[in-house]
Amino acid sequence: MPLTKKLWIGIFVLIILTPLGLILPDYFKAGGAWGEKKMVHLWNAPLPDYSFKGWQDKAIAYQCLAYVVAAIIGIAVIAGIVFLIGKGLSKNNE
Repeated sequence: MPLTKKLWIGIFVLIILTPLGLILPDYFKAGGAWGEKKMVHLWNAPLPDYSFKGWQDKAIAYQCLAYVVAAIIGIAVIAGIVFLIGKGLSKNNE
């Protein structure tokens, strides 16, 4: 199996596991993460709370779906940027 295929499988597994950050604290009644609330004023996220507008008060299943979508969007943006940088560097080396 090629290395890139293994990489994408690992990334897919991590995408599927992202809702654990919501499910486990809810299950154990742990509350929110202190670091997220402490530094919230430093920047505005494109998807605040990794969710869509109006979904913050919906059931946990909707929030988990929003986490997965946010992960896919973030990975797609980063992969696109890395791809473009790689294309640019490969043209410079030819």
